[in-house]
Amino acid sequence: MGQQQASQPAMEPLVPDYAGACLSNVVPVLLDGVRPVPAWMPAVVADASQVVLLVLDGLGFEQLAARRHLAPTLALMQGGAISTVAPSTTATALSSLVLGCPPGEHGVVGYRINVGGDVLNVLRWQTPDGDAREVIRPDEIQGRPAFGGRRPAVVTRAEFSGSGFTAAHLADVRFHGWRVTSTMATEVRQLLRNGDSFVYAYYDGIDKVAHEFGLGEHYDAELSSTDRLIADVASALTPGAVLLVTSDHGQVQVGDAVVAVHDDVMAHVELL
Repeated sequence: MGQQQASQPAMEPLVPDYAGACLSNVVPVLLDGVRPVPAWMPAVVADASQVVLLVLDGLGFEQLAARRHLAPTLALMQGGAISTVAPSTTATALSSLVLGCPPGEHGVVGYRINVGGDVLNVLRWQTPDGDAREVIRPDEIQGRPAFGGRRPAVVTRAEFSGSGFTAAHLADVRFHGWRVTSTMATEVRQLLRNGDSFVYAYYDGIDKVAHEFGLGEHYDAELSSTDRLIADVASALTPGAVLLVTSDHGQVQVGDAVVAVHDDVMAHVELL
């Protein structure tokens, strides 16, 4: 978030629409057979025999809207903006997506959380002492079943298998790991041919590049590459199948416009 000058009008905060067009409601609509399909959900899912939900980490709607020329496949898709959750960090947002509820209900309420006086990095599932999977059990932090207790195929990075965060938000799914992006489309194709009615896929390249390089030339190149990946996944669809693409959160270019947290706020912080 950039620094706001005094002459500019204050912007209204974007509040998650937990009762409507929100990331936490995507999976319940798809898996619980909500009909009619809400207006914010692409209508094509209503008659789909199979659905592939592909999550692109870190691609906000406004980021895409400003770069539609770099992503022709995405640009042709139906749909619009929905809100993410608060906080919108990956650990919290992905948990809300697959668990189908707001952060206050599932308990993964940040990238770093206080657990018994230790700061747990949720994505790495580490404390300052290292790997915390034995001392902080994932099922004690988050015990809700992913995807409403169904066991869909999850196509994600192979190295995520066995991680603490995977155990916390994707326990008991059918894990299908990919190591290079070309195999993602292959995995999806095989699952659809085998009759899976719902496939969840995850790709984190956009988020990684944006964190390292910002929203510049490297980012644009990654977005173009990701769009080609989406085209490959779309080509894997069987007759009657639909590809639905969403994201856990967006990003903004901050640069040097860093706002220091006020001392009155920091006085209430116990751990960093």
